Amino acid sequence: MAFNFGKLFGKGESQEEYVEIDLDAAEQKENQVLVKPFVLRHFDDVNEVLNSLREGYTIAVIDIKPLKSKDVIELKRSVSKIKKTIEALEGSIAGFGDNIIIATPSFAKIHRAPQAPLEKKRMDFISD
Repeated sequence: MAFNFGKLFGKGESQEEYVEIDLDAAEQKENQVLVKPFVLRHFDDVNEVLNSLREGYTIAVIDIKPLKSKDVIELKRSVSKIKKTIEALEGSIAGFGDNIIIATPSFAKIHRAPQAPLEKKRMDFISD
């Protein structure tokens, strides 16, 4: 009479089951580019913009009109903070019109049309 101790303690024939997880499917959702509008009403609103930009997949369209009409000094501080963060992220920032700023992470660049060089007026001291 033979008794199989291996089966009793679970060391006998083992049937291992594997579950495949598609890691690429989870990343697809995270890698989507999001164009998100923001409104700066206070200096503290900058943190929400910066957090979205640091995630890396958000292009921020920022309306600065409410803060501009309230406090120009706070507006300058806000824009300066956004600009420093964008430079650290190697992104782009540009103003459109008087009240809109676009800020992008490194994967997106803002097209800037080449500006014509300003002509310097040459002053002649000798006149005919």
